[in-house]
Amino acid sequence: MKINTRLFGEVDIADDKVLHFANGIIGLENLKQFVLIYDSEKEDGGVITWLQSVDEKDFALPIINPNYIIEGYNPIVEDELLAPLGVLEPDKLMVFTVLRVPSDITKMTANLKAPIVIHLETKEACQIVVQNEEYEVKHPVYEALKVAKERVGD
Repeated sequence: MKINTRLFGEVDIADDKVLHFANGIIGLENLKQFVLIYDSEKEDGGVITWLQSVDEKDFALPIINPNYIIEGYNPIVEDELLAPLGVLEPDKLMVFTVLRVPSDITKMTANLKAPIVIHLETKEACQIVVQNEEYEVKHPVYEALKVAKERVGD
């Protein structure tokens, strides 16, 4: 399928790559279908990934594996919040956090409090709010990202 996007132009996406968010994402419950867009010029996809809406071409979120930001990220989650994903097998789940990128990128933050969880086999996904008090909605990430980019050679 081809989707039009504001940031990436027309992108050809295999139907089996579309993620389904049964409840949408926080604040945008009407957006249910997304795809992950990686930097295709890098073998490992780079550090930042994009969560692009299939339903709304102008909506894409920069997301990142939280382990690039904070070592040992281990969210505590009530099981019912993960129910939309179906059978939970930790090795089949991928977790991302949403980045907020202001005009001054040194003030970039990640939302460690509300990660996005994707079941790699079923392509079901959800955004949840974790119980960990130490995880912030606006966790500063600029310095951690500089280190992560050096690690992957970006």
